[in-house]
Amino acid sequence: VMVVFRSVIFLLSFQLLHVAKGSMVWLNKNGYEDLVVAINPQVPEDANIILNTVNMIKSASNYLFEVTKHRFFFKSVKIIIPKTWKKKPNYSRLGTESYDKADVTIADPYMTHVDHPYTLHYRGCKEKGQYIRFTPNFLLDDDMTKFYGEKGRVFVHEWAHFRWGVFNEYSDHVPFYVSRNSEEASVKPTSCPAGVTGMPVFQNCSGDKCEKRHCRYDGQLYEKECIFIPDKQQNITCSVMYLQYIPSVVEFCDKNTHNREAPNMQNKMCNHKSTWEVIMESDDFRNASVLNASAPPSETTFTLLQTQDRAVALVLDVSGSMSLHSRIRHLHSAAEVFLRHIIEIGSWAGIVTFHSAASEKAPLQKITNDTARQKLVQCLPTSASGKTSICAGIRKGLQLITDKMNTSYGSEIVLLTDGEDSGIAACLDLVKQSRAKIHTIALGPLAAKELEEFSKLTGGVKHYAVDGASPSRLIEKFSAITSGSGDISEQSILLESKEQVVQHSGWMNTTVPIDITVGNDTFFIITWDLAQPFFFLMDPRGKEYGSSDFTIDNSNPGTARLSISGTAEVGDWQFHIKNVHTAAQVISVAAASQPAHSDVPPVSTAAHMSRANRAFNPVVVYAEVSQGFLPVLGATVIATIEKDGAAAVTLELLDNGAGADMMKNDGIYSRYFTTLQGTGRYSLKVNVHGRNTTTRLSLKQNRASYISGYRENGRIYMNAPRPTFADKEVQVKLGSFSRISTSSLVVNTGGDSAPIYPPCKVTDLHARIENKTIVLSWTAPGGDLDNGKADHYIIKSSENLLDLRDHFDRATSVNSSNLIPKEAGRKESFKIKSENFTIEHNTIIYFAIRAVDDTNLISEVSNIAQATWFIPPKASVPLDYDSNNDGANSTVIVAIVALCVVVVCTIVSSTVCVLQKQRGRLD
Repeated sequence: VMVVFRSVIFLLSFQLLHVAKGSMVWLNKNGYEDLVVAINPQVPEDANIILNTVNMIKSASNYLFEVTKHRFFFKSVKIIIPKTWKKKPNYSRLGTESYDKADVTIADPYMTHVDHPYTLHYRGCKEKGQYIRFTPNFLLDDDMTKFYGEKGRVFVHEWAHFRWGVFNEYSDHVPFYVSRNSEEASVKPTSCPAGVTGMPVFQNCSGDKCEKRHCRYDGQLYEKECIFIPDKQQNITCSVMYLQYIPSVVEFCDKNTHNREAPNMQNKMCNHKSTWEVIMESDDFRNASVLNASAPPSETTFTLLQTQDRAVALVLDVSGSMSLHSRIRHLHSAAEVFLRHIIEIGSWAGIVTFHSAASEKAPLQKITNDTARQKLVQCLPTSASGKTSICAGIRKGLQLITDKMNTSYGSEIVLLTDGEDSGIAACLDLVKQSRAKIHTIALGPLAAKELEEFSKLTGGVKHYAVDGASPSRLIEKFSAITSGSGDISEQSILLESKEQVVQHSGWMNTTVPIDITVGNDTFFIITWDLAQPFFFLMDPRGKEYGSSDFTIDNSNPGTARLSISGTAEVGDWQFHIKNVHTAAQVISVAAASQPAHSDVPPVSTAAHMSRANRAFNPVVVYAEVSQGFLPVLGATVIATIEKDGAAAVTLELLDNGAGADMMKNDGIYSRYFTTLQGTGRYSLKVNVHGRNTTTRLSLKQNRASYISGYRENGRIYMNAPRPTFADKEVQVKLGSFSRISTSSLVVNTGGDSAPIYPPCKVTDLHARIENKTIVLSWTAPGGDLDNGKADHYIIKSSENLLDLRDHFDRATSVNSSNLIPKEAGRKESFKIKSENFTIEHNTIIYFAIRAVDDTNLISEVSNIAQATWFIPPKASVPLDYDSNNDGANSTVIVAIVALCVVVVCTIVSSTVCVLQKQRGRLD
């Protein structure tokens, strides 16, 4: 029976692929279908945003078809209109699509003059990104074309990041490098291909006035702020990931044209492979053939969808097993938090319970105030008995919604169960047709293994909670089920969730910081499992809230809650709790709050786990920490991973650009999870803390190239420099802050034995020459990926980059026997004496490293670092600098020419005058 059931699941998953992905785009032959573009609710209504988005994607479809050699185009697109915009007859009802699952989002940047498009992509080469983002101003302002190029071409550039996992071939951090052609070394722009023509220019601006001059050398390279100005007319046809705005660019760099020397992210992340090689390895490429046509076979179609009021049915398991491990009591506490604080005002909610049959406990009703919330809370279940029929609960939940809304389109079901059910396949087709989104919470070790199919088919979130002595885990899961509309201004943010075993007469002291970005509708919760403790809460000014200020309901006597009216005081709120019971007991605290200002985004975090598309398919834990769309740097991020029957594992996630972390200082904190305990569900909880210091914010690093200028017919045309920000504009005093985020992952290890991992690849190897000594530096990997400590290193060198990449073992060895590896994440440095190498003018040596653990498992070859000994020419400028350009240089040259003319004329006049006088004397 199980074999047949799994076959049905597979067939349905295959047939409903586009439904399963929710708002994820899918490839139908050669055309991309169901690309979802979502407009943020904070964006003011402007019909031109829709019109310009349509025009951009239509143009992108034609360009995409051309640059992929007649393979891909955009076939159908859905645009999500905010609920705050006026309703129109041509706007359809939203289904399973949502803002937070969209492929492309349109949102304000919350900082002026920050309109660069970018793709959030924090996984490895060939792995898909999270989303593409444009600002309204980018779409509305025609001048943006001058700064970024034709918008359809920009879209294709970002699409390549998002869909195929390729990277930029330019570098804002290392715009030039030393290259050696034949026997001579020279400074080249970081580009692809290597033959891009243009010139280095230094532009000095004061206010609106800018003067440009030749770049001077500073050491081996040009001075800081020197930029490369390409010729507008190029004799090349690539590359989309470097100069997509140049008219002649209609290809990606391929194996033949790729510049493997360039110090860009494409070479670093994709092991010096070209972008076209990576694209050719994608599933899209394997599943599409070349079309015999000069243009896409059909024009892109667009459907406009508008967000509606949220409608949620809680479908809760009350079968007999829910009476075990205090599950029904914990469910009551967590669902109460959801109904009182998480689901937004103006939403609709109802309650269904199920065992072998289902029953309606509360019809769908609008949440207009606290009284409406209390009415729903009173309908939550308090007892459990009977068997489990998940489909009975699903059917009743969809019926409850349809009875009130006349449709289930765009609605949500929160499905919680702890039991097995062999009949799930019977309602998968109903779920597909409903176009409702189903969020699942699997509780305990025996919850139906097929439960996540509902979330997978509908684009809902899937959560898993282990059994515990307090409801804190379920509170975390329910708190994570927000609307997904993109309007964070009315969403509760979980600030703290903590449980502790407190001995008799022992204390639990917990600090909950309220930062300046939150404070509205703040609430605190204390739970206990045996007897009420003594407790009080102190605000930052010293005001105390005792147990008499908290509310304890008879229906849920193990929970005390307190709501703070108005906006909570910024600072540290301190819980002091004493266990006065005769025995030890588990006590938990939780706190949540809403943003303090609708126009100031709060600090937020989003956590998840996924299996990486690389050797050993390791599990990676990610946490994105941001304020609005600006990454938050310097936070302390701790991940806790739980599985039934296994001890919890704690990891510190890092934003150091090493190990699992792809890019340093991008606000994405990452770590490999190496202690898998076999097949099953894993629960993730991430705690993010920032102490009372200045919080550093960063701009997105993976952003579109800004056109500084170009040269045409020997004349240089410059744009205004990309806006730069003073320290005070990217450093914010938020106060101390704390955030909680949760996620889950189902892992199939193919067996119960834990996998064994080698050290992770070193990705930040750097080489430099100091006083004829070569210095290598990198971040230490671990013995198991980026955990623990390696046993030793193997360092190799070569004068040929590809030989080192492809034939590492044959390359020249560097004696590193005295180098003892440090703990993972620590900085390593190693000096190589000059007698080992001939270091002279024009020397370029490449280095790579592998780490070996104590069982002789070896890491992949590191990124390849270049050590250069290059003395630039004495002339500080290229000799072919064309002086026929605008600005100060033209003025100076004209003045010199005029002066020369005056001098020559004066000399000629004087000579003529003298000759005439002499002739007169002779006469």
